[in-house]
Amino acid sequence: MIERYVALAIGISYLLLGLAGFIPALVSLPGTSESFVPLDESTGAYSAGFGYIFGAIPTNFLHNIVRCAVGLLGITSYNNTTTARLFNRGFAVSYALLALIGLLPLGKTFFGLMPLFGANVLLNALAAMAYPPAVGDRSWLLQCCYTSQSERC
Repeated sequence: MIERYVALAIGISYLLLGLAGFIPALVSLPGTSESFVPLDESTGAYSAGFGYIFGAIPTNFLHNIVRCAVGLLGITSYNNTTTARLFNRGFAVSYALLALIGLLPLGKTFFGLMPLFGANVLLNALAAMAYPPAVGDRSWLLQCCYTSQSERC
């Protein structure tokens, strides 16, 4: 049951974070008066919409779309415990890998597509670490309490 709510919380958080990246008032580009790099001035996918959400989290338009997609997946997986568990585990593994890639010098732009440096690495690592303590498989503990035939007790 709690896995469903964790998936819903992740989904809502990432959907809001992704949508915040599209709102010019919430995105800033240090050293300029622009909120992000305009599409007509961008040289590629990486620089299109590049800016910092809340002045701290580096992002671009593709990264915002990915965050919105992850958020929608989390929200839709809330309907079923099995899909919520699958989403949560996939999210934790994926975002742990993204945090590790962001620590590597060559991975800071995720192969030229999305910014993975600074506060993004911290955000990805914290998001990946939040799942296991919040949810763990404790169903065997309930079996031990109510039946004496459980093997794991």
